[in-house]
Amino acid sequence: MSLAEASPRGSGGGIETSADRAYDVIRERLVMLDIRPGEPINDEALGAELGVGRTPVREALKRLEQDRLVVAFPRRGTFATAVDMTDLADISEIRKQLEPTAAARAARTASPDARARLTALIGEIVELDDADDPREVLRRDVHVHREIYRASGNPHLEQILVSLDAHATRIWCLFLDRLPDVASHVREHVGLIEAIVSGDDTAAAELTLAHVTGFERAIRALL
Repeated sequence: MSLAEASPRGSGGGIETSADRAYDVIRERLVMLDIRPGEPINDEALGAELGVGRTPVREALKRLEQDRLVVAFPRRGTFATAVDMTDLADISEIRKQLEPTAAARAARTASPDARARLTALIGEIVELDDADDPREVLRRDVHVHREIYRASGNPHLEQILVSLDAHATRIWCLFLDRLPDVASHVREHVGLIEAIVSGDDTAAAELTLAHVTGFERAIRALL
């Protein structure tokens, strides 16, 4: 399953447009570095590939520029943004504050449907193997994070954290071939999800903080 297929159309649902679909697909490629940092983006070619016109792609690229995943230069075109390692501290600082808040809120207020979705993810996570494709494992990590944000029931908090997690994932992708324990990192979510589903907001916040801190520590160890 790709991130685009797994991604909910926001907490409020709604009908997906061609621009939404283009946004989801291009965004996943940028986040997973399938479109490399600094690489030019050809809106005409993407439109043809996705089976949409250039206008939906351009609308998607405008949104992605707001997300700081692409940058447009007059008369030069649009390019994937660089992955700046100096952003790691800034991203981690905010995530350490907001990720535990989202997890604790999900534990207190998640709907029965949200708890059921999270419970179903436990079965998928425990089956992850150290020999699995790291990129697919990382996609699972992103999907888990998005479901937790969604379960918080706060669309503003969800939007902020989805954006921050996208930039954190781009950093993670840079080091993916040097990180042998990606699957174990994702398996850490089992205890966190169990805490959310059971309504233990204190444990959910503590486990989330440990997870985010562990991500930063793992990356810094490779710098």
